Amino acid sequence: MSAISDFFHAGGYGFYIWASYGAAILLMAGEIAIIKQQYRTILKRLSRMARMNASEEDE
Repeated sequence: MSAISDFFHAGGYGFYIWASYGAAILLMAGEIAIIKQQYRTILKRLSRMARMNASEEDE
């Protein structure tokens, strides 16, 4: 076998090793997506609160 093939085969444990790396990457990407969504939600709420406060001050 070549050195690259040995690297990916990882002594017979390659599937488990690469699957765990893949799962970790997917989970981190999911976490980033969730954080971005929460950030957008918070910005919308703050904007809404600022508009409400501005309209209350006008009255």
